[in-house]
Parts: sequence; structure tokens; C-alpha cells
Amino acid sequence: MHRADMHQDCRNQGSRNQDCRRLWLVAGTGEGPELAERLLALGWQLTVSVVSAPAALAYRPHPALSLRVGALAGEAAVEAELAAAATSGHPYAVVVDASHPFACQVSRQLEAGCTRRGQRLLRLQRPTLKGPATLLPTLEDLRAVPLAGQHLLLAIGARQLAAAVSLSPGALHHARLLPSASSLQQAMAAGLSGERVACLRPGSTLAVERALVRRWRISTVLARQSGGFTEELWRRICRSEGLSLLLLCRPQELAGVESLDAAALLATLAG
Repeated sequence: MHRADMHQDCRNQGSRNQDCRRLWLVAGTGEGPELAERLLALGWQLTVSVVSAPAALAYRPHPALSLRVGALAGEAAVEAELAAAATSGHPYAVVVDASHPFACQVSRQLEAGCTRRGQRLLRLQRPTLKGPATLLPTLEDLRAVPLAGQHLLLAIGARQLAAAVSLSPGALHHARLLPSASSLQQAMAAGLSGERVACLRPGSTLAVERALVRRWRISTVLARQSGGFTEELWRRICRSEGLSLLLLCRPQELAGVESLDAAALLATLAG
């Protein structure tokens, strides 16, 4: 994870220095930019970590905002970030884990690093969405779903594609992936042909997804119970198009980490 050029710390805030409160926001979710705006409005000095350069573009420049682009490099990197902040004389008052619910490794690294440093850690808890869907506790449970002859759309990310294909041998598989060379390579390695793979970012409307399921004559969608925009998108598509929806259950949150929904998180940090 590296530091972006727009970094500005508390020492550059002039007369505001004595009131400066620093917060490290690890944002791997769609809520990140809006959450950052709200925290800036509350007077927080933010360091925001995002995985990719495209994700960083969603954040508007602000004198109290520093962006770091790149994946967390393990527990040691978390501890190093916390130690560097403390050494500078401007330690983080709190770390907020707003990573994706399925990014379990990131959450474990943050929990371990913060625990060893005695650092306060809060976890952003996404809501549980309602509506008809078949919940799968694990991907292995896909094996028990009768999918022979079904046109199955896999919307679970690239890493689990090969496993999902092997667990549903009777289905005709299609995949909706984020646009990256790695995603496409993993789709090809899983045995999907090019005409049955779409590498696109989710849009603000349902037009692309609706066109895909109609073109491919999709009958069942496998997505993740993320609790965010993407899950809501697939719920709406399946409802309007009369498709079956399978959802991989969200992993359990780490024990001992304080988890709050967005409203409660902001209320806590407003104090």
C-alpha cells in the first residue's frame, strides 16, 4: 500500500491543529466515498485506503483527505501504519473497517494489527436485505441445488468461479465480472467461453444487467449476500425478470470487534 501525493496531515492544518482528529478508513465498499464525505463534515482528518486507482477516483479532493492506493500488505503493514501515525505525533483516534463483507482477510489483518497496538477499531456493518432468495451457507452447498439444464449466471467474483463451475456441472455457465485482466484469465481457466463472460462495472441503472440476462436466457443467478448495491441490483433483476436467486451467505463478523451500521457509526464518531 503506498501513499498518494495529495497527502496532507494535521501539521498542515494551521490553527486547526489542536482540534485535529485523525481516522484511518479502510474502504473496500461502495459506501466509502459517501462515508468519507460525512466524516470530513464532522471534522475528521482522514486517511482512506482503497485497493485500486479507479476506486480512488470516487473520492473528491479535500485538504483533510489523504488517499492510499493498494492492498493491505498483512498485519505487519497495519501495525506499521499505526506506529508511523503515532511517531508523527498525530496518532489515529480510531480505525474504521469498511472493507467488503467478503474481504475476510482484510478484516482479520486489521483486527490483529489493531489489537496488538491497542488501537480502537470499528466495523461498518451492512444491512441484511429482505426478499426471496435461496441462501447457501457455503459455496459447497451449490452442489445440492438442482441446476441441470439451467442457464446459470455467476456474479460472485473471479476467485470462486472455477469452484462454482465444478460444483454445478449440469448448468450452462455465464459470468459477470469486474473489468480486469486477472478476472478474464480466471474465467477462461474455469472453462467459460468468451461469449459467456461480461467484464463490466455495475452501473447506476439495471439496463446492462437486464440486457445480459435476456441475451443469455439466464434462469438462475448466483450472487453474494453482500448487503450493498450489488446484492440489491441482483434482487431487483431477478424479481423483475422472474429468475431464481441464489446467495452465498455473508461471512460472520469477527468476534470482539464493535460492528455498527452506518447511522450508528456516524453517531458514534460525531461525539
